[in-house]
Amino acid sequence: MLKPKAILNYPFTAVVGQCAFKLALTLTAIHPGIGGVLVSGPRGSAKSTLARALADILPPVSNSDASHFVTLPLGASDEMVTGTLNLQRVLNEKKVEFKPGLLAKAHQGVLYVDEVNLLNDALVDLLLDVAASGVSCVERDGVSHQHEADFILLGTMNPDEGELRPQLHDRFGLAVDLSPRYSVEERVEIVRRREAFDQNPALFVDSYKTQQLDLVEQIKCARTKLSEVSCSDALRVMIAERSEQANVDGLRADIVWFRAASAHAALHERSEVKLDDIDAVEGLVLAHRRQSSSPSSQNQPPPNQSTDRQAPESPQPSITPPSSNETDNSTNPYSRPGKQEGSTHGQWGSMSPEVLKTEAVGSLPLTKSLKSVLVNQKKVNSLETNTSKQKGSGQGGSYRTQGLSTSANWFETLVNAAGNWPPEKLAYRKKQSSQATLHFVLLDTSASTLGSHLLSQAKGVVLQIAKQAYLSREQLAILGFGNDKLDNILPRVRAPKQIRHTLDQVNAGGGTPIRDALQNAQRYLLNLLRKMPELLIKSYLITDGRSKQQVKDITLPGECTVIDIENSSVKRGRAKVIAQELGASYLALANFPSSLDSSFDSSLGTAT
Repeated sequence: MLKPKAILNYPFTAVVGQCAFKLALTLTAIHPGIGGVLVSGPRGSAKSTLARALADILPPVSNSDASHFVTLPLGASDEMVTGTLNLQRVLNEKKVEFKPGLLAKAHQGVLYVDEVNLLNDALVDLLLDVAASGVSCVERDGVSHQHEADFILLGTMNPDEGELRPQLHDRFGLAVDLSPRYSVEERVEIVRRREAFDQNPALFVDSYKTQQLDLVEQIKCARTKLSEVSCSDALRVMIAERSEQANVDGLRADIVWFRAASAHAALHERSEVKLDDIDAVEGLVLAHRRQSSSPSSQNQPPPNQSTDRQAPESPQPSITPPSSNETDNSTNPYSRPGKQEGSTHGQWGSMSPEVLKTEAVGSLPLTKSLKSVLVNQKKVNSLETNTSKQKGSGQGGSYRTQGLSTSANWFETLVNAAGNWPPEKLAYRKKQSSQATLHFVLLDTSASTLGSHLLSQAKGVVLQIAKQAYLSREQLAILGFGNDKLDNILPRVRAPKQIRHTLDQVNAGGGTPIRDALQNAQRYLLNLLRKMPELLIKSYLITDGRSKQQVKDITLPGECTVIDIENSSVKRGRAKVIAQELGASYLALANFPSSLDSSFDSSLGTAT
């Protein structure tokens, strides 16, 4: 009887291209001590296909017919991952027994996490502890238990959807950045093979059976030969020198590099590591560890990462093109050169943008009590119909209040029952108080911010917001508006450690499309709240207020703060009025004298 289609993986050897990813997986299968593989790439680049295909080329574990390949779901609970009380044994035999979780099942196999960058912090902490020790310790529900959990950690992620915590990032031995580019011939062959697989999976898998078995045998032989592979001191010195040149943190890169080079030599049936082996794995070892001391190379997005996307379902701000009744002769779909009634479009005209470097500014009171931004879902829904507006920081957003969750605490339930069965009532676990937070920045990059270095100071404000988000492990997104267009400066990601260089490259010029920016921000944030109703949003509009556009009909969900960067005793801008129209808090940068905060800059990996 043929296996059901659902359990047939696309053959590893049938995947076209992606040689670097295939090599990384093969080397890790030969030497699990390498520490796993992280693959980063856009949608449709065979990340998940190759990851799941690894299960079919791993040599079986002990006397088992197959290797352990365990998938960790993003929504998994701590109990599901680490294990918990065996409730069935408790109910039937009234005995406390441990029920293993996913970590125990993955022992001597593979633990696969799709979209690993979206894992919640609690699960990331669990993986870090187990990856460091190889042992999972469980202390819950009246159970005190520990077991071995030595596995290959395999993670895939799309960089457009957020960054991975640095601590977990470095735990992956090898990393691969997949290219979304294929030749015409490769595209044709990929589609042809996929069609054949979909029409008859069993027949397609069987056609690659010989190639699959050959690869499995090759991995087995390499594993056996691995203990015989030696490496000269000269090549060890070369590994150390190259690691130093790459400015990597710690010595994990050196260790992984040696292990990967040894596995590569064993794969090619050599008993000694050669220079070719070191060269072949260099990119895999250093892809996620290499650091440049040059400021110009800091915070550059990966080649596959787009910082300006138009898809309405993308995780970063969706910028709406001009309506069809407006004239637009520009090749930029967001530019609006025509002047509109009651707006400042065309106020400065089309002009060449100018760049100003980031400057330090005085410390602003950006952090507020969480209680000041708590509202119920009804207020979020009211934003969609614009039927209500609230002043100050008490508007928008939703919050997971303290209380009881829907997860039963069986140990406490049994204790409370005092031997009586069935229990009269269930005890429930407390809800987690943590929640995701997004800092959404709207940065005015119009020509009026070039005077008196206003844009430089505005960038300094963004640095403060970035620091707050980074230290709190929160998300950050930056949308620039100026020169009669909107620019997605930073998509929604976990706040990066280094951002000064990105801000230094932001230029200014032209008119101030503040209404367009706020409307797009409103649409984007409301769509985001529909998907993530517990997301806490903190919006910042940084502007000199030099615009006549009305925004009374616009409300941003969550906490909103308007930061006035105009440096003048007599205000010509309307920043304070705009804050009132938005129902937002108001801060004037001129009220906070500039002070150099060296600890702030160093914490973001920058220098002034």
